[in-house]
Amino acid sequence: MKKLTCVLALASAFVAQAAYAWGHDGHAAVGAIADKLLKGTHAEQQIKALLLPGESLESIASWPDCVKGNYCGPQTQEMIDYVNANPKHSEYHYTDVPFQIDHYHDGAAGTTDVDIVQTLKEAISVLQGKDTPDTNPHHFTRRQALILLVHMTGDIHQPLHVGAAYVDKAGKFVVPKTKAEIDETVVFDTRGGNNFLLDEAKTEQRAAAVADVIPPGDAVPVKEGVPKALTKPFHSYWDTTVVNYAFRRVKTKTPDAFAQVTIDGKPQVVANSGDPVTWPYQWADDTLAVAKQAFEGVRAGEITKQTGKKGDTYYTWTLEVPNNYPVPSSAIAKTQLAKGGYHLAQVLQAIWP
Repeated sequence: MKKLTCVLALASAFVAQAAYAWGHDGHAAVGAIADKLLKGTHAEQQIKALLLPGESLESIASWPDCVKGNYCGPQTQEMIDYVNANPKHSEYHYTDVPFQIDHYHDGAAGTTDVDIVQTLKEAISVLQGKDTPDTNPHHFTRRQALILLVHMTGDIHQPLHVGAAYVDKAGKFVVPKTKAEIDETVVFDTRGGNNFLLDEAKTEQRAAAVADVIPPGDAVPVKEGVPKALTKPFHSYWDTTVVNYAFRRVKTKTPDAFAQVTIDGKPQVVANSGDPVTWPYQWADDTLAVAKQAFEGVRAGEITKQTGKKGDTYYTWTLEVPNNYPVPSSAIAKTQLAKGGYHLAQVLQAIWP
């Protein structure tokens, strides 16, 4: 039991710093869909003027995640300058509205002045030419605004990057009405699902049991001397596992191939209306509806107190999901990736008609 607790602590401590919606392949798929939809448009020409030779929306889609470390390769001077100028950049990627709520409201529980809705508003304003101290408080350049718009449009369609779970000591889902209620004593923040831990073996067994819907994928090589993780954070499951499942559902292996299959399928994506600067609110509300589906049938266990390397206290919960969970979750991911790509193309065309 002591060993398991240690593993849980390590797993949670790691993912708390690595919450990347959709992972590289998911973000690349969103960018690739938009690349294809924008071919031959005026917007494509404006995009090319802001990108470097050889870059595309697909290739730059993970840039705001890559600035968090060296896992994408050495940091460029452009990345270093961006990080130094944006000390809260890691907070731009999400908002934590209780998933039971229907609408995102400025200042409500789980929101911040630098969350994903506010960041997207700022990026869109900059690209619209509305670059003022009020609309662009972080002084984003037009290139940075484009990169952030590409990435964050993907992020805002990941259910756990908008709809968050708050729990009491027994793991019951609760709805804090104010920020002050999230006190880590009675109402706990699960950090976007990072502190919900799934049984890794059960996760794989569930996917194997629905091979008629999610065909088996390529075996992942196991590094010698590195033990397989005993747990999978729920957020990580939604970042990467469901993207893998979504690709497998349509028998593709690459973001580009997934993008083409998606477009060929002519998905019904509702177009947004009004000033594009308001669209992030519409996207957040839509994703809140999807987050309710993501949490359907999900049950949290009792709270487990953990101590981090620096002596800080945090909490984890084991999580149980329905046995067929890979089927609805992969269907959601497939739909949300398509929405992300289409909405990205739509907003760029609205900015540059």
